[in-house]
Amino acid sequence: MSDMSDLKRDVRDTKMDVKEAWRNADGESLGDKVANTTDRAKDKLANAGDELHEQADKASREAAYQEGRADEMPRR
Repeated sequence: MSDMSDLKRDVRDTKMDVKEAWRNADGESLGDKVANTTDRAKDKLANAGDELHEQADKASREAAYQEGRADEMPRR
């Protein structure tokens, strides 16, 4: 993963830790557990989306690079 994806993941994890601590301040209820699980699932999806986006960008850059190399071959 890139530094930006790592930073986003770390921010999401920290945000979740703070939310969970806040929810548990008065004791954990079933609603708190559901909210925590839902939030964690959303963050995992967001992290996976960031990773997918990063891999798509990498593949696109590589394809553009290879296309550029192919365009240059006949000129040599």
